[in-house]
Amino acid sequence: MAKHAKKTRRPMSLFVFLLLVIIGFGIYYVVMHNEELQKATFDMMGEAQIKTVKVVDQFSKTRPVAVMINNNHQAWPHAGLADAYISYEIIAEGGITRIMAIFKDKDTSKIGSVRSARPYFLDYALENDAIYVHFGWSEDARSDIKSLGVNNINGLTDDGAFWRDTSLKKAREHTAFTSMERINKYASQKGYQRDTNKDLLLKYSVDEINLSDREDSIKADKVFIKYSYYTNTSYEYDSENKVYKRFMSGTSHVDAITGKQYTYKNIIITPIRNRSYDSYGRQKLDNIGSGNGYFITDGYAIPITWSKESRSSQTVYKNMSGEEISVNDGNTFIQITPVGQELKIEGSEQ
Repeated sequence: MAKHAKKTRRPMSLFVFLLLVIIGFGIYYVVMHNEELQKATFDMMGEAQIKTVKVVDQFSKTRPVAVMINNNHQAWPHAGLADAYISYEIIAEGGITRIMAIFKDKDTSKIGSVRSARPYFLDYALENDAIYVHFGWSEDARSDIKSLGVNNINGLTDDGAFWRDTSLKKAREHTAFTSMERINKYASQKGYQRDTNKDLLLKYSVDEINLSDREDSIKADKVFIKYSYYTNTSYEYDSENKVYKRFMSGTSHVDAITGKQYTYKNIIITPIRNRSYDSYGRQKLDNIGSGNGYFITDGYAIPITWSKESRSSQTVYKNMSGEEISVNDGNTFIQITPVGQELKIEGSEQ
């Protein structure tokens, strides 16, 4: 009987051993497989320490949130944009731009002011699998939100997700604000999926990217982008802190709460054709397809290409060698600019 019992234990021990090996390899793969996302270093005791990027938790499955930001000059200053890990600026009617700020795993207490939806912003919310937060909509945006099944929170119907800052001496349309606490509450009430299976839009590097080593790089201490007679955006490189200070129409872009100027680690510029399609001047954007642009970080710029296959697919940015770019650990501003408007990338004057 003892021999029989001994024989039955061997397969079970082998099974446990193999299971532990599989689990071990699984953990190793998850932790170490992507050297661009994280790298192992060693402390004084020789124990492995994992180095990860700080701008966003790359292993979090929480869905991002995309908030439409009012960029009429009368709405300045903005609140809460420093917590966005990606922001987009795109032309709208009347020469005004709007900003869409993407948040993930933040508890930002005041975001805004919030304004209405436009169809092409949906494409960039979808590529991030983001819950889309807006106050009102154009008729085309309203139709697209329904047909595309966009999870959204709208101030016209979800008024408890927003409040009016009556202390501001501004027109009513410039006074709507929200918070991550309110957004999360309404997203839960609406039964929206809170996790995502979509990868982050951009690839982040834990090691500082030095574009100056590339033959096609140019100095980029100053960047000027004209959107219209009414709006231009510019950046000045702060070499001490290795970030770009942001300006709007010649004015420092500052936060309403902290009073600090917004800064960005990475800038992506993609000129894309736009055109008016109604008497109000609302815009269409030729953003499904491909084109050229620039990636800027740490005082240098390189030419890139972009491609977007569908409204919900992620935009892919590649260098001129055909490799998908990695960006530095920090926040990114994606400037989708009108084709034919002035764009200047310059080094400092000597």
